[in-house]
Amino acid sequence: MNSATTRAYFGEVLLRVAGQAFCAAGYALEENPLQQAGGLFRFRADLADGLAGFIEFQVLAYVQTDYTPPQPSRFRIALTRTDQLSPAVPSAHPRFARRDLAALVVEDFGIAVLPSADYWWTFRDSAELGRALNEAGQLTIGFGIPWLAGELTLPQHDV
Repeated sequence: MNSATTRAYFGEVLLRVAGQAFCAAGYALEENPLQQAGGLFRFRADLADGLAGFIEFQVLAYVQTDYTPPQPSRFRIALTRTDQLSPAVPSAHPRFARRDLAALVVEDFGIAVLPSADYWWTFRDSAELGRALNEAGQLTIGFGIPWLAGELTLPQHDV
């Protein structure tokens, strides 16, 4: 399987594993074949006060050749709350927020379910991809989506 095929397959499995739950939470996959061909799968939802929530899956697909050592493909998830049409556009909105899901869970909420705040989920085959997307989807539903909506706030730490 080449990297383009791996990215397309990633998108299919992502929708199968998490698509229905994201849809139930008001998030829809943005149809952007060019971005998806590059490995970016972006879900968007309208939030309160004219804001939008974005969940971005960035997949880096590796293909083993006769000349390269085996290396797993990987993905990470970025969360953005903004008043802009794209999460890539800077915002001065007071409720603007951008955070990687792993950093939100591990650093901000202090829950050590992942090895680090800079975590990338890895996979070498379909079974590993399904497990990784299931874990990432559960964390997105449990932490990411409520945080984007402003329903789940960060714990206050004593200083």
